[in-house]
Amino acid sequence: MNSRFQHCSDVIVRLTEAIDALERRIASFELPPLKDREWFELLQEKVRPQLGKDSFLIVAVVGGTNIGKSVLFNHIAGGRLSATSPMASGTKHPTVLFPTGFEGSHNIEELFPGFELLPWADADQALREDDRHLLFWRESESLPSNLVVLDTPDVDSVAEVNWERADKIRRSADVLVAVLTQQKYNDAAVKQFFRKASQESKFVIVVFNQVLLPDDEEYWPLWMQTFHEETKIHPRLLYLAPNDRRAAEENVLPFYERSWPQEGSVSDSTSRDLLKDLSELRFSEIKVQTLQGALQSLCDIERGIPGWLNEIGRRGSDYEAALELMSSQRLVEVDHWPTLPNAVMIRKIREWWSEQREGWSAKVHGFYNKLGAVVTYPIHMLQEKKSPEDSPIYQYKVREWETILQALDKTFEKLTWLRDLGNPLLSPRLTTLLSGNARHDLIEKVRAEHASVDLETELSALVQEQLARFRTESPQSYRLFRRIDSVAAAARPAVSVALFMTGAGPVGNALFPAVADSAMQGALHIAGDAVGGTVMTAVGDKVLTEGASTSAGYLEARFRQLHSQFTKQRAGWLAQELEKHLFGTLPNELAASSQISQCPEFQRVDQLVEELRRVATEQS
Repeated sequence: MNSRFQHCSDVIVRLTEAIDALERRIASFELPPLKDREWFELLQEKVRPQLGKDSFLIVAVVGGTNIGKSVLFNHIAGGRLSATSPMASGTKHPTVLFPTGFEGSHNIEELFPGFELLPWADADQALREDDRHLLFWRESESLPSNLVVLDTPDVDSVAEVNWERADKIRRSADVLVAVLTQQKYNDAAVKQFFRKASQESKFVIVVFNQVLLPDDEEYWPLWMQTFHEETKIHPRLLYLAPNDRRAAEENVLPFYERSWPQEGSVSDSTSRDLLKDLSELRFSEIKVQTLQGALQSLCDIERGIPGWLNEIGRRGSDYEAALELMSSQRLVEVDHWPTLPNAVMIRKIREWWSEQREGWSAKVHGFYNKLGAVVTYPIHMLQEKKSPEDSPIYQYKVREWETILQALDKTFEKLTWLRDLGNPLLSPRLTTLLSGNARHDLIEKVRAEHASVDLETELSALVQEQLARFRTESPQSYRLFRRIDSVAAAARPAVSVALFMTGAGPVGNALFPAVADSAMQGALHIAGDAVGGTVMTAVGDKVLTEGASTSAGYLEARFRQLHSQFTKQRAGWLAQELEKHLFGTLPNELAASSQISQCPEFQRVDQLVEELRRVATEQS
């Protein structure tokens, strides 16, 4: 048994930690809190505090109003320790009796969570009105070391606070001594209390008190049958106590044991000692049964932890529907993102290729480039006098900002439409996103970010990355172009005049912006012209003859890919801006929440519940 208790204790510790982690994970789900769930109260108030403590039992005397619970308690305790009264609703607070030395070796606060434990000074303390959940305790030499006994408030009291206190005690107790009478065995509140006890598989001892003997011998089986049918309680022991007030007050009330279902005629009229009977019970058996019932309640598909997991899963499906609704609307949509001027892209490609030259080829091309710079010095001076707003990059940024504004307007229109649909998960969040000056504030933030973007640096980095990849992924083509570039260096004096006119010669760099929209346009949108009847295409300063036309097709694809990558990169920038300044973590939260049943926290709880169910089966 110890090994099984240890196994179960380990599972409960891990399960409790997993539940805490999952609760934190679903903090935004707005589900009813765990503290309001009965299975969680059972876990906190019964299973965790008492699990593994199989060296003692907690026995609670429970029942309805004015039926003699305190009388039963005093008989079990071996003295008049709890006040008795013929008036109804006498006990307001539970009282507990511990064996001598128990308080020093156990954490009594842990045994009864939700109560404020106070030393028991006199019997009338439990009768006083107090809104606090108080539990009065004392130690008694008359109790065996493995028995803790409680007197409890009425389970059918007109004061609802007493019901709450009785429920807390029921969850903490291992054994319930159900005190019933002819008047109270069929009471609705009493039956409701014991239905819960049955669902928790409590070890129940039934005592029919205030019985008229021998007249009621033929009636109590009928009372018990009705009680059983209404509550599903099957008593492990059953006693009859006669209606004798004097014996009750003097603590000498006799208790007659009966079997149920009744077998044959009644012949045993020997009075039993309740304290002795309880002390001789097989404590381990009761602990196992009590634990099994608690575990089964925790594992119940509808009322236990699996029901909570199902509720979480359903809410995850709601988030998935909300995410699909947002995704289907394509909230950030751009019809035509502007294309970067070819002249700018070509210049960056030329710069990259010039950095790849080595040795003799680099010297030749470098000489003619410097010569071109000297020849075109006046052109450079004219360009420098132009306003920065005339540059291709600036003009591109102006067109890009116009496109961004159009995209932002469409995004806000779609968000407003989504908000007005009234989705219970999306609408409150979208209302927050669209509140106040959200549109104006967003535009100003994106405007400032856009103005600070260095497109030259961004484009250079992209070209460096993509062409370096080309060099790595296509080494044969790269070597071919290197050889062609070397040939071009050797032939450069002969073709310099022709290439001067196409912008690919020694002054190509200087004239490039001016002629890019005319002479520099060709199959690659880089440079193309007929010189001596030969189709010539320039990439940087290299010349490709007609024999390399297949490689030219490759370069055209690479050039277009650069344009495509740059456009995607810029559109991605806008998406990042919207995520940072508008959507925040909403898309990620919806995506993560929609997959909640697949997250580690959820899976962990689910697995541990299955392990706990196996433990409960082992102990049955």
